[in-house]
Amino acid sequence: MNESRQTRADYAYFQTMTTRWMDNDAYQHINNAVYYSFFDTVANHYLIEAGVLSITKSPVIGFIVASSCNYKKPIAYPAKVDAAFRVNRISTSSVEYGVAIFAEGDDEPAAFGTFTHAFVDRTSGKSVPIPAETR
Repeated sequence: MNESRQTRADYAYFQTMTTRWMDNDAYQHINNAVYYSFFDTVANHYLIEAGVLSITKSPVIGFIVASSCNYKKPIAYPAKVDAAFRVNRISTSSVEYGVAIFAEGDDEPAAFGTFTHAFVDRTSGKSVPIPAETR
């Protein structure tokens, strides 16, 4: 897939979010750091809904070890956005997610990127294989 030509059809899961006044920066658009918050929220929301993550009880948890974001066009408060999520790649102990933010009604993302969870034992913090039930 050509990463710069993504559309909604390239994603499997969506969560609608409302931007907040504090999300805008001095340039009158959503600050770049807020997009990472949207990415983190949609990923964890999906994992919890899918039943593969219990924030307080899962013995194996994912730590973000890499992330990226490509900004295509600005969004400004007030706005509703659709945060999109998919799994790009799964290895033995990590998974790379594809994430994107779409302005309400827009088919092309305002921003898109990736982040990688490395799975670790909650108690020891050591790398472990992704549990079969999580895959």
